[in-house]
Amino acid sequence: MLQQTSKKISLYLFLFLILGSLNNKDLTNKEFPKIKKIDIQGFKARNDKFIKKLDLLKKKSLFDLNKSNVKEILNSNNLIEEYTIFKRYPSSLEIKILETTLLGLINKNGANFYIGSNGKLIKASDELMNLPFIFGELNIKNFLLLKKIIDNSKLDYEEIQNLFFFPSGRWDIELTSGVLIKLPITDIKNSLDLSLRLINSKEFMNIKSIDVRPLNQVIVNE
Repeated sequence: MLQQTSKKISLYLFLFLILGSLNNKDLTNKEFPKIKKIDIQGFKARNDKFIKKLDLLKKKSLFDLNKSNVKEILNSNNLIEEYTIFKRYPSSLEIKILETTLLGLINKNGANFYIGSNGKLIKASDELMNLPFIFGELNIKNFLLLKKIIDNSKLDYEEIQNLFFFPSGRWDIELTSGVLIKLPITDIKNSLDLSLRLINSKEFMNIKSIDVRPLNQVIVNE
């Protein structure tokens, strides 16, 4: 609260010094300084179109600039998870960006896309990252919910090779070891933890699939 008050005092003082040095005629003809510098922090991805859009803001002054215009540009970039915008008077704009985390790959109409932790799709380049591939027609919210459950379970997300989503709303998970886990629609966390215990058990050495869909029953295929 004290910091916000200090910023307001600084701004009012700046305006007072400018306006106090002008007569009415000068004030009518005077233009506030345009934005000279846009400092973008935390954004590593190269995106020339995105940078050019931000550079167009330099045609404005900070006093005329509406933050909603900046937000519109930032929200159009699917690689961005969060951001904060600071006006540094008289002529600098500072933007701090948190990039989204890429969680998986999905194919849409013959093209590969990454799914970001922000729930948005990012066009993939020819060289794909080593991430789980997701099959099936799904709402991205379904995947993000599953990812959250996995993170709270004993399964390491990096051990997942593929994810299969079915119209019924349930998932199959294929591990990098080749083991296929067939999950129920509900109680996914406990089903994952149980599957991991079986995989790590000495009783089962060559597991190919684990079916934890049946109630109070587990089917293990070796």
